[in-house]
Amino acid sequence: MPANDDARAGRAAFTHPGFVLFQVARFLIVSAVEMQAVAVGWQVYEITKRPLDLGYVGLAQFLPGILLFPISGHASDRFERSKVLSACYAGYAVCFALLLWLTERGVPSIRSIYVVLVLIGIVRSFNATASRSILPQLVPQKHFPNAVAWNASIFQAATILGPSFGGIVYAAFGGPSAVYLIAMITGIGATISSFRIKPEVKARPREPMTMKTVFAGLHYIWNKKLILGAISLDLFAVLLGGAVALLPVYAREILHTGPWGLGLLRTAPGVGAAVMAVLLAHRPLRGKSGPTLLWAVAGFGVFTIIFGISHSLTLSLVALFLLGASDMISVIIRATLTQLATPDEMRGRVTAVDMIFIGTSNEFGQFESGITAQWFGTVPAVILGGVGTLVVIALWAWWFPELRHAGDLHTVTPETLQPTTGQ
Repeated sequence: MPANDDARAGRAAFTHPGFVLFQVARFLIVSAVEMQAVAVGWQVYEITKRPLDLGYVGLAQFLPGILLFPISGHASDRFERSKVLSACYAGYAVCFALLLWLTERGVPSIRSIYVVLVLIGIVRSFNATASRSILPQLVPQKHFPNAVAWNASIFQAATILGPSFGGIVYAAFGGPSAVYLIAMITGIGATISSFRIKPEVKARPREPMTMKTVFAGLHYIWNKKLILGAISLDLFAVLLGGAVALLPVYAREILHTGPWGLGLLRTAPGVGAAVMAVLLAHRPLRGKSGPTLLWAVAGFGVFTIIFGISHSLTLSLVALFLLGASDMISVIIRATLTQLATPDEMRGRVTAVDMIFIGTSNEFGQFESGITAQWFGTVPAVILGGVGTLVVIALWAWWFPELRHAGDLHTVTPETLQPTTGQ
């Protein structure tokens, strides 16, 4: 019986229909976006044969989020989030249809693909804030950590399966058209599923769109040092420890493996993250969440260093697996703290700011890794990044005592966090 009770507790979030429908829709849309990303990358490179154009692919989707985060966050707080999600999923499906149409016409200009990618970036900015801020409306607070763990696990599954399936379809049909068609159909399926999501919405004040309300998320985070410390720790740790960007160099020059080895290296962090997410869904974190967060990020730094010095494919895979697992612990703690410590009427705007931190750390982390590798060499760049992560942890533990003292995730509410000044 205790084992059965543990199993039921591990699946607690799935007892809520809204959460199940949301996960179905989210898995479909993330898979579709990942399939599209693989197809666009191959298509653009086949057309131009310039690696720089692949950088523009990422930039076209990243910049709209930076520019629109105040508006996207405000939209998620002002309108019903399930309707925002439905509009975003439908927007994705339209964008995939546009890519299919352009491809069938023979792509008159590479700029037309970039225009569609900018549209995808706009949809992505609104989807990101609504997707994360709706989660507390789908499950009660006592099941929220379990929901975050499953949410992360299903996301990882989609990011692993989506690119693989997209690559297989691209190769099987000799081009991107079939990939875009399947992505469009999948996006329509996600839209239909999202229509049935019925979140428990509490009455929220409809604030007018002013500079003060639009940037209220920044002001809230600045005054809540626990939230500021948690998301800024992730920003600088991932910014410095972004070894993934250098995996092609490691695969070819250091580990002396081929494309199959690079595929394994790229998959290892995601597999580690997915395994840890499932484990935490069944064995949720108890006790002091703040110290656990700091130790998890420290593990991220240590495993980055181990990967940096490794000349063995097996050891490198193990290091990347553990790196992904450590990162998932910090992701779940940070997401839970941020969402539960934020009033529902502020979650969209706070999430928008959080997404900027995450996007900056991922995108600019890759840029930082490339620059330091150019300056110091590949291995020193990765090792310095891991050491830098450990230095950041020491500084953040000192500057943000709220992180050291953060307790059980189940007890976090907006009322338990008092605004602080100074530091």
